[in-house]
Amino acid sequence: MALHFELVTPEKLVRSDEVYQVVVPGTEGDFGVLEGHAPFMSTIRDGAIQIYASAGASPEIIPVEGGFAEVNEKGLTVLAEKAG
Repeated sequence: MALHFELVTPEKLVRSDEVYQVVVPGTEGDFGVLEGHAPFMSTIRDGAIQIYASAGASPEIIPVEGGFAEVNEKGLTVLAEKAG
């Protein structure tokens, strides 16, 4: 099973992919999301999203500034003010 992940800014869709895990810089602390995670929403702080393509893989790092993250039955969507 894979987690559907989308990273979106006001200008464009930055990333849409099936991944193993994503670590998001939430305002209350970093949180990791895997397939089947419980639904929730969080604001995000300036930091870096870590995207793991598979278990044990080195993460791809994408800097982000502000925004929101939503986890639902479809996966994880991050709406960032700026990314990259």
